[in-house]
Amino acid sequence: MLTGIAAGLAAGALWGLVFVVPRIVPGYSAVDLTAGRFVAYGAVAALLMVFVYRGRALPTPRQALAAVGMSVLGFTGYYLLLALAIRDAGTEVPTLIIGTIPLWVMLLGKPEHLRWKALAPGLALTVAGLALMSGVAQGAGGAGIAFWRGVGLAAGAMASWTAFAIVNAAWLRRHPDVQATDWANWLGVATGLGALGLFVTLGSETKVLSASADWSLFAIVCIVTGIGSSWLATVLWNIASRRLSPSLCGQLIVSETLFALLYSFAWDGQWPNPAQWLAAILFTLGILASIKAHQ
Repeated sequence: MLTGIAAGLAAGALWGLVFVVPRIVPGYSAVDLTAGRFVAYGAVAALLMVFVYRGRALPTPRQALAAVGMSVLGFTGYYLLLALAIRDAGTEVPTLIIGTIPLWVMLLGKPEHLRWKALAPGLALTVAGLALMSGVAQGAGGAGIAFWRGVGLAAGAMASWTAFAIVNAAWLRRHPDVQATDWANWLGVATGLGALGLFVTLGSETKVLSASADWSLFAIVCIVTGIGSSWLATVLWNIASRRLSPSLCGQLIVSETLFALLYSFAWDGQWPNPAQWLAAILFTLGILASIKAHQ
């Protein structure tokens, strides 16, 4: 259980980086950022399959189809919606909406033997933290059409990843013979191919990208997030999903929100205000309460 918890928290720390990427390279579109990151993920996964894990079994057609479907739910579709939401509504409000994913996963993935009474403290603390952050974020993005479009996109991203978390955990339980690294690689290849198609159809022209002044920074960001926030984070999340119940995994997703806020404040060079500190404390206590409930 401890290994699963550590893996889930580490995955959250890596995922949190994605929330500040649109601000690090603001001159690039959401499609370019999503495609660049996931093409890098797919390339790394393919290289690992060829040179490191070449003796392992390849996915069956049915497994490959599952990888394609879940790559859309948890990767290309989810992060495209998230990047568009951050573009329209800023960082904090989409982070807040994505922060409700643990609640939905906990509600939908609760083990039958676990009583709702045991989950209540963790749920209450997380809801309190989200409510506090909601009050802080009110008015921050304005009330224009773009802002509310961003809110809708963030809600779509939330629904997409909630579905991924539930389905992915169930798939791993049904296929105990598939190792976490193999599944991450299969997802990576499917994600990379989807991202390549996304870039060809909706992305910027290559000559336009290469002519940008910060092209090298864009490439570095894509490679770093492709390896760290995609491949490694997926391996860690698969380990957590296999060792823990969906409800506990759902609570651990709160760490993504915590790290996203931490990185955002670090990027802005400012400290959280007292309400934001309190929200972070409530999120942390919610994680601890949920861990205790599952012991």
